[in-house]
Amino acid sequence: MMANTDRFKPTSTLTSGPHVAVAEAHREALANLTHREKETARMATAAAAGVASLRYFPSSLRNRVCPGTISGGGAVTFSPRRGRGASAAAVAAPSREAEPASSLGDLTRVDFPILDQEFDGNKLVYFDNGATSQKPSHVMKALDDYYRFYNSNVHRGIHALSAKATGAYEAARIKVANFVNAADSREIIFTRNATEAINLVAYSWGLSNLKQGDEIVLTVAEHHSAIVPWQFVSQKTGAVLKYVGLTKEEVPDIEQLKGLLSNKTKIVVVHHVSNVLGSMLPIEEIVACSNRVGAKVLVDACQSVPHMPVDVQKLGADFLVASSHKASDSCMENSRSYHLWSLS
Repeated sequence: MMANTDRFKPTSTLTSGPHVAVAEAHREALANLTHREKETARMATAAAAGVASLRYFPSSLRNRVCPGTISGGGAVTFSPRRGRGASAAAVAAPSREAEPASSLGDLTRVDFPILDQEFDGNKLVYFDNGATSQKPSHVMKALDDYYRFYNSNVHRGIHALSAKATGAYEAARIKVANFVNAADSREIIFTRNATEAINLVAYSWGLSNLKQGDEIVLTVAEHHSAIVPWQFVSQKTGAVLKYVGLTKEEVPDIEQLKGLLSNKTKIVVVHHVSNVLGSMLPIEEIVACSNRVGAKVLVDACQSVPHMPVDVQKLGADFLVASSHKASDSCMENSRSYHLWSLS
């Protein structure tokens, strides 16, 4: 997928002003900091020099409190660890036409220890997030705390450690529900991976509800893990697979999909964002058309949930699957949504 990089080109260069003076003061203070604090302070300096450029970033990150605090009034403050002797500073944000002094990667890189290593004299840059994403420090700390302090089975014991583990497990379920705006945390079902989530739908709902002559509609652009289970279900039940082809732009043909829908259609299997084509399908429209013929919809959201806001209530799909090792893993069903969230 090609990305338009024109909007990330420089618009101006910051060479003077109070924000530059404060940036110089920050740099002088670096001499008294540890390596970790130097990196954090550098991020704050960059943010002070180009805070207005955060208009390029998602709103959730524009308001992020790391490594400094970006207040609603446009002030940036940095407070190093107590006892290091470096002073805090605050400056008003420059004009909104200012050039970004730091990229989104620079602002978040400090959270990912794996990126501290170098290859051939250059810092590691990792692009394979479509396959799996690197984990920030707070995620690894949560895992470390679990194994150090309350490692035990959830929902299987009455002792203190099991109770604590169960509480943390259910708290994670609530966080996942909030993340995708599920109506109830009880809709979230954890699975080992997205493939298992799709198989769970195919072999539970599919084998229980499909029969000879029923139709399953899929696009040819689906991940193989979203196609193979339905091929097996088709063989076992006698249901017929109907495939949606691509347009001349090489994206799934939504008009063809609509034309394939009939009273025989029992389930439609589509991706939200393709990991190959980069195509993003109009899920709400597909769901509306499918519901008119009484068909359920399974959405593969493995590439959308990590990269864009996903509101499962707004989409209205009957099942939605994503993957937590890329960001998260879910599945939902109609009025009672069931989200299968991968723990891998």
